[in-house]
Amino acid sequence: MAGLPRRGQPVTDEAVEFSATQRDVGDGTPGATATFPYDRMTVERFRKAFPRARWRDDLRAWFVPGTRAERRLTAWMSREWSGVLAYADQRGRDAFTFEPITSPYLEVADGFLVRTPYSQTVITELREVPWARWDPALKAWRVPFRSFEELSRRWPAIETAARLAEPEERRKRAERRRASPEHANRRAEAAERRRNRYPVPEDAPPPPGRVLMTHAGCVVFEVVTGELAEPMIAARFYPDVTAGPAALIWAIWRRPSHAELVRAWPARTPPGPAELARGWWQPTIEVLREERRRTASLERARETRRAKRGAPPSSEQNS
Repeated sequence: MAGLPRRGQPVTDEAVEFSATQRDVGDGTPGATATFPYDRMTVERFRKAFPRARWRDDLRAWFVPGTRAERRLTAWMSREWSGVLAYADQRGRDAFTFEPITSPYLEVADGFLVRTPYSQTVITELREVPWARWDPALKAWRVPFRSFEELSRRWPAIETAARLAEPEERRKRAERRRASPEHANRRAEAAERRRNRYPVPEDAPPPPGRVLMTHAGCVVFEVVTGELAEPMIAARFYPDVTAGPAALIWAIWRRPSHAELVRAWPARTPPGPAELARGWWQPTIEVLREERRRTASLERARETRRAKRGAPPSSEQNS
């Protein structure tokens, strides 16, 4: 296999088509490495011109020994490369004529133009096609004829992803999601979370103002209202909380700040079955560390947004 261009970047005719670099590969043998997009006929012509060339997996390149290897490679490139590309383009054009791709997303001119709705899958597939490049003026991908074999191999995935990215298909999928029971359940769960309430046993209420862990995450309880939690709501949204013989009542919570998490005293041991059943317990140091990291990241993002709006820093940052 010939050296491939670096992944994650489209290849243009002006970019990395053929590169030769004089280098010492570490074993004392002088020589140069050569990289170019893979094509079977190109490799055959290259091997014929450089019979001592060997493919190096560790370098992802061909290695040609010799103190003047780079000069020889550069001379071969200037003499042969345009012919190699022209021959590869002609082969690709002939292959397309024999077995064309018929698609509303493919146009044929001096090469191929691929126009699709935005799709990350399409982008990923086309980045794997040698010499494919994005043309911002045309808002399309340009693919030369020489890349037809690889384009043809990847076209089913490209066309399928393009059809799924059509606005009408996106709308249909969104409607199906909205009509599904899972969507209704997610909306109900989100609405319940926004109420910032949590069921706790009437005979074992949590202490207010302390950082505690619950089945809903790390929280600070502000007040226990004493209002009875509806059994159906508690069973649906808080199935892990059980009160035993006592009733479940609502407690109002908020998320702790980073400063509160830093001051929180960790538990020496993980929660036991009784603590898990009542629904709240003292967090361990491992849990606190993860919550501190997450909360610090959220607070930094929040302050960045405030700074962009020109608002003063929040009181939590100043404390």
